[in-house]
Amino acid sequence: GIQMTWGSDIKRQNDSFGALGSVLLISFLLIYLIMVALYDSFVYPFVVLFSIPVAAIGAFFALNLSLSNLSLFALLGLIMLMGLVVKNAILIVDFTNQLKAEGKHFKEALIIAGKGRMRPILMTTLSMVVGMLPIAMATGTAAEWKNGLAWVIIGGLLSSLILTVFLVPMVYYLVDTAKEKICVLGAEDAQKDTGKIREMIEDLECFWNSDGRLGTSNWIKFFDEELQKMKEE
Repeated sequence: GIQMTWGSDIKRQNDSFGALGSVLLISFLLIYLIMVALYDSFVYPFVVLFSIPVAAIGAFFALNLSLSNLSLFALLGLIMLMGLVVKNAILIVDFTNQLKAEGKHFKEALIIAGKGRMRPILMTTLSMVVGMLPIAMATGTAAEWKNGLAWVIIGGLLSSLILTVFLVPMVYYLVDTAKEKICVLGAEDAQKDTGKIREMIEDLECFWNSDGRLGTSNWIKFFDEELQKMKEE
């Protein structure tokens, strides 16, 4: 029979897509590990990373609206986008952690951080979007290759601007609420354990005589009482 395979440009494009997919995963892991080192926590970096899927939705939506293809340049734009969109979430999470360190409750800290960091988020996002518009609107030779990169970044930044300021504080609120409940349950268990230890100490104190020596008669009396209770049951 006859067997047909893609070759030439298509083969090189498929190989490049596979390599860039691996780069996307590696960049995702590197962003997480860097934030773990900065925040000294494994939980809060996950809160920041929630902004990446939101940006990807806007990126693909922008590609669809502009009738652009998912080219190599568009994938490079996705890799750039991962580093750009997390800064919005970092601004909110970092400022919230600072307010919590000053003694504020996490609910109040989230509200203050959301209001205080809205202006820098708007300024940085809109400046990058405006800077990408000439590349997105270009019509020169081979401009269609670069158009995809620009539309990916524009769509991802705009969707991140609209949704991240709501999604990240909500995820942060859920995480800290869960941590607060766990701490309350742990404190209750510790109080129960402390009460049991005190009862054991009080029971042991009855086996000592007034002169500080261990009284054998007290032990015998204790075991006799326990045996009597077992017989009655």
